[in-house]
Amino acid sequence: MKILITGAAGFVGKNLVETLKCVADGRDRFHGIDADELVVYEYDMDSTPEELDRYCSDCDFVFNLAGVNRPKDNSEFMAGNFGFASTLLDTLKKHGNTCPVMLSSSIQATLLGRYAGSEYGQSKLAGEELFFKYEQETGAKVLVYRFPNLFGKWCRPNYNSAVATFCNNKANDLEITVNDPTTELELVYIDDLVNEMVDALRGDEHRCDFDGEGQVVPDTAGKYCFVPVTHHVTLGEIVELLDSFVAQPKTLQMPAIPNGSFAKKLYSTYLSYLPKDKACFDLKMNVDNRGSFTELLKTADHGQFSVNISKPGITKGQHWHHTKWEFFIVVSGHGLIQQRRVGLDADGNPFPVIEYEVSGEKIQAIHMLPGYTHNIINLSDTQDLVTLMWANEQLEQNRPDTYYEIV
Repeated sequence: MKILITGAAGFVGKNLVETLKCVADGRDRFHGIDADELVVYEYDMDSTPEELDRYCSDCDFVFNLAGVNRPKDNSEFMAGNFGFASTLLDTLKKHGNTCPVMLSSSIQATLLGRYAGSEYGQSKLAGEELFFKYEQETGAKVLVYRFPNLFGKWCRPNYNSAVATFCNNKANDLEITVNDPTTELELVYIDDLVNEMVDALRGDEHRCDFDGEGQVVPDTAGKYCFVPVTHHVTLGEIVELLDSFVAQPKTLQMPAIPNGSFAKKLYSTYLSYLPKDKACFDLKMNVDNRGSFTELLKTADHGQFSVNISKPGITKGQHWHHTKWEFFIVVSGHGLIQQRRVGLDADGNPFPVIEYEVSGEKIQAIHMLPGYTHNIINLSDTQDLVTLMWANEQLEQNRPDTYYEIV
């Protein structure tokens, strides 16, 4: 299959191109596309008319992502969004190529509400009408998507995406301006958009119509197409999340980022704007003559992660917890973990000591049980013992739930 992507160097184009390249060379086997003979034609502003002619002669699918968002003069809207679309379709007609054609339009093409009178929306609407006319004349399958606001990696800041601007500025310690934090945006994440594009390539696009307020109404026989996963979020909520991401290297507190959530997608987007010096940060090592202990990551409701380094021959721990429990995972070195239930058995004797010999050569997770005093001993005379530790709760300084008792 030969796929033509116009606007290939743009935000959506780059993400789609890289996804299809991964499919073509076998790195992506999850999108359900046959990689055999998959070819991607990339067309953008620096491409030639001859290249467009050649691509249109034999392509099997067209993603028309080319367009103008921020021209120097508003007259360029019509030339960029309508004019090129016309050139593209005329070239396909010239070669009698009736392959499916996708059009990247905008919700502004509804010309409803705050979009009324939008010259950008008018140019997008003219492009839509051109495509639907082309569909009637040629019988080619046309897929028109009216995208809301988009966000994700590689989106250009200070251009046409508030999310890209906010992420970039927060990542680079620049000011942002929010006139009304209650303003709500409908947002589509780039990976969700690309997934829909791949669905469209397979003939599984999501169809819809629009109601009188410009809202999507899913309909398998609908005139338009849409990305089924969107997020409605206010500017204030976006800024609040970004502030928590900025603070994470200092607090170690990881915000809640459930799978599929806007927060998870925004965090990935924010990280893509980090400069080199922000992508690396120091952690506070608590060092003494026994080794070191360093907190790595904290969560609100899933505990915290730490790393413990014990020097040769050193024993650490010798304490127990009422409620707190932990995983000890030795990743390097050779050690012994001991734990014993506190108190005495029915005969008045100490409970037996449970022992686990551990090594980085065979990585295991050992439960530190509530109500059991425990330790970890470095059995090596020469090598440090490195242990990754997870506790089910963060340490509360006022109530540490930690009580000294030798195993």
